[in-house]
Amino acid sequence: MSDRSPFETDMLTLTRYVMERGRQAKGTGELTQLLNSILTAIKAISSAVRKAGIAHMYGISGSVNVTGDEVKKLDVLSNDLVINMLKSSYGTCALVSEENKDVIIIPKDLRGKYIVCFDPLDGSSNIDCLASIGTIFAIYRKTTDTEPCEKDALQPGRNIVAAGYALYGSATLVALSTGQGVDCFMLDPALGEFVLVDKNVRIKKKGKIYSLNEGYAKYFDPAITEYLHNKKFPQDGSSPYSSRYVGSMVADVHRTLVYGGIFMYPANEKSPKGKLRLLYECNPMSFIIEQAGGMATTGTQPVLDVQPETIHQRVPLILGSPDDVEEYLACVKKHQKSS
Repeated sequence: MSDRSPFETDMLTLTRYVMERGRQAKGTGELTQLLNSILTAIKAISSAVRKAGIAHMYGISGSVNVTGDEVKKLDVLSNDLVINMLKSSYGTCALVSEENKDVIIIPKDLRGKYIVCFDPLDGSSNIDCLASIGTIFAIYRKTTDTEPCEKDALQPGRNIVAAGYALYGSATLVALSTGQGVDCFMLDPALGEFVLVDKNVRIKKKGKIYSLNEGYAKYFDPAITEYLHNKKFPQDGSSPYSSRYVGSMVADVHRTLVYGGIFMYPANEKSPKGKLRLLYECNPMSFIIEQAGGMATTGTQPVLDVQPETIHQRVPLILGSPDDVEEYLACVKKHQKSS
């Protein structure tokens, strides 16, 4: 009979992982505190998401957010949770949220040296139909000694210190990168802790899935149209790609990370600058995908090289397996030459 216990006695929890990374970096502990505060907010949001029906939190809260989306009750709760946890972490000086029109400046007595850009509840149009939703965040270091302001948040994605997302799906998962690859953690509800399930995740070089909203096909530019045609009617005798689209960015990008392939929210006639927001959607997700060996582009440049001009700026986004993204970029170049 095995003397092995059914319980793991030396598990790598996300809290422990963050502390160990902080020690290795010989930091002040401020980033560790900050990440642990974000994790507490994610646990609280996960709990709220699971109880939403019972707690009457489905449905519209009656207001519209800064980008014109109707705000759900869960959105409001999630935003408040993240803001309050970040404020009380003593690690931040400025926050950018999808739900707030202006930068949130942290009171002097609570300030630290980091700026956090976040989408508290991504994919909220899927709340009422129980599809997967998520939380996305990116952390930057303040680069000036002046009073915190909006300009401090306008940094390109290359400056990200840490980024991640939480996915509230069949389980709650956190994917996190501090610039040394991507690790995934699953929430064990019995422990109330995230436990390491995938270390140093690598995206496939080439996938078999494409993901975008084809309802906008009428507005697509010729490069996208040709690329999709090539995926559906391959000329080399290979099988066509499968189409998968949840409409919740965290779910679609996480599937792309796990299975490979390409996720696209390109510019089109209806949204000439794209629809997804640079600071708290495109940058963190592009950082994660690049850290896993993938590529992320606007179609004209790497997403992480874009210099933000406003905090709610939109950009086109194409990310995923490197071979798939390169193939899309080849289509773009071809159409640029012929135009």
